Amino acid sequence: MGLEFTPIFLMILVGISVAVGMLTMSYLLSPGRRKTQSNRVKQMPYESGMDPIGDARQRFDIRYYLVAIEFLIFDVELLLLYPWAVGQWHRDETSTALGASFGVPLELRTMAFFGVLAFLGILVAGFAYTWKKGVYEWR
Repeated sequence: MGLEFTPIFLMILVGISVAVGMLTMSYLLSPGRRKTQSNRVKQMPYESGMDPIGDARQRFDIRYYLVAIEFLIFDVELLLLYPWAVGQWHRDETSTALGASFGVPLELRTMAFFGVLAFLGILVAGFAYTWKKGVYEWR
């Protein structure tokens, strides 16, 4: 076996050395090794700079989850609308000259536009329904 594999073995040796060194330093510098007053304070639960009150496993109002779901729906809506908005009116002369086109084809743009309007209408109808049901009214 020649010297052609020496850099690979050196790289493996350096990788193992770094991993063992990081584990050793983590063990030596870990706060759990020393029991001092400051460590007990540092290991207390932290809640926005205040002492925690009550149990962390408390129940939340169902309305909180509904608002969270609404947020996710509108966040996903943005993920769908942004690429459509970029591709809807995209016109690249060089790509059409090469035979490849990007974005929505010209003959489908009107149909895609009304499809997106229908999608937005359904979302707005759902939002109005939840608003009418009083999801956003906090007591």
